[in-house]
Amino acid sequence: MMCPVADARVCGDRHLSRLGRYADAPSRWIMLVGSMGPYRSILLLESPFMFVRLGWSMLASFVLAGLLMTPPTVSYGEDETSVTDDGAGTQFYEVRTYVLGEDGDAEAVDAYLQDALIPALQRQGIGPVGAFAPSASDTNKLNAIFVVLPFDQLGQLETSRQALANDAAYQAAAAEYLGRSHDNPPYQRIHSELLSSIACWPKAKVPAGLLSNSDRVYELRLYESATERIADTKIEMFNSGEVPIFLDCDITPIFMGRCVAGAHMPSMTYLTSYENEAARLASWKAFVKHPDWKVLKVVPKYDGTVSRIDKFVLQPKPYSQM
Repeated sequence: MMCPVADARVCGDRHLSRLGRYADAPSRWIMLVGSMGPYRSILLLESPFMFVRLGWSMLASFVLAGLLMTPPTVSYGEDETSVTDDGAGTQFYEVRTYVLGEDGDAEAVDAYLQDALIPALQRQGIGPVGAFAPSASDTNKLNAIFVVLPFDQLGQLETSRQALANDAAYQAAAAEYLGRSHDNPPYQRIHSELLSSIACWPKAKVPAGLLSNSDRVYELRLYESATERIADTKIEMFNSGEVPIFLDCDITPIFMGRCVAGAHMPSMTYLTSYENEAARLASWKAFVKHPDWKVLKVVPKYDGTVSRIDKFVLQPKPYSQM
């Protein structure tokens, strides 16, 4: 079962340094206690951004703390094994892929994004906007520019388009790009998917200092599922414990979202960042070996939740705000 725990202080001072890097996460503490077999550890989650692995010797302290302190409200499903989607849909994301093909004009698209679109969106209060290209480590051989547009309300997708049409500065800066003839387009096609944020990562977040690191790399992953209900179960897996394992392995989410419109439904997509390429490889190596992942991945209801994974290893454009 899953039991609410009222305060991180029951962990002891020796664990507080590990909690500090996620201190601004929402406050909803959850403890997973051995419902999935003989745990070698306990997971303590905060909404569930943080966790501390503790030996069984600490169990009595946790139980006592749970009895003595008034726990925060936590919602569960009917079987009391999963956190509900409270907090989901706080943001929406358009993931836009400018497929350049063999004849695309990357410089023209870059100029449009950097000098016209992103400044105009900034005037509308929309951002941060991410812009990326495949890195040398990417194996997809897709010549494309990936753009992430965050919206605080679904209606902003339409009002933003209207605002661009009425923005004289945008129209002037985008004139060359928008004025291309039918036989000289700057790209082959634009692919787009619309996402709604999920409960465990309700808003896009750019870590402090990330943009100053010129060696940083990213992964954009799209997880397809066989049916809508199975896709919901995969998102529940993230909400119930996968993200804290990410964080413990220095896999840092920027955004996570459920697909509400796109070509690969049902699915979810997320973007993660890394200090450099070597750190990316090391993080995923640590993830697959992590003891808590070994526990989570064998939970029967999570078996077969992902039928296909599309993974893109990306590097930021100089003008990217992510």
